[in-house]
Amino acid sequence: MLNTSLRMRIDIITVLPEMFESVLSTSILKRAQNKGLAELVVHNLRDYTNDIHRKVDDYPFGGEAGMVMKIEPVDRCISNLKSQRDYDEIIFTSPDGETFNQQIANRLSMLENIIILCGHYKGVDYRIREHLITREISIGDYVLTGGELPAMVMTDAIVRLLPGAIGDEQSALSDSFQDNLLAPPIYTRPADYKGWKVPDILLSGHEAKIAEWRHNQSLERTQRLRPDLLSSEL
Repeated sequence: MLNTSLRMRIDIITVLPEMFESVLSTSILKRAQNKGLAELVVHNLRDYTNDIHRKVDDYPFGGEAGMVMKIEPVDRCISNLKSQRDYDEIIFTSPDGETFNQQIANRLSMLENIIILCGHYKGVDYRIREHLITREISIGDYVLTGGELPAMVMTDAIVRLLPGAIGDEQSALSDSFQDNLLAPPIYTRPADYKGWKVPDILLSGHEAKIAEWRHNQSLERTQRLRPDLLSSEL
């Protein structure tokens, strides 16, 4: 469902909840929560296991190396959350998911309730992915120790897009990748530092010409540094 209440809730399921303490309590994420724009809740998966040692993993069938997250605690946690509200997406952080980008962040920021399940160990029981997950997302073609860092990246990218989360809302609209272009160069005072000068056009006060210069610079930087972004538009 589209988020018409200006409030988003993201529930993060993890075996390492302590990793999120500083990230969720600083900068834009803290401001968004203080303003009532976002509710960010971290759930310790170990609270949902019946194992006396609070284990949430076990050996894989077939004898492969590594440990696998068990289906029971994940199902209990997700079922408990779903009994309290409807969720638009239940996301699993996986290295073989679709690659996260600005367009995905834009779409997710329009939703109301999201669950992010952080993968860990060798992976999760595949039945979790078959029956409980609605979307799998990766932040790049590499493997991390767990899905906590990807969950932080996605949460930050999504929440900063909520109206009122950052002081200048136009700033988010001009970020790199919003229109499949890299951002143009930006400068601040002093205009001349050690002979390194800010382009004259930016000091001209001519808004139309500045806008044209910025667009051309975005095109040039994208063609030079990320031509794949332009080809994806074809």
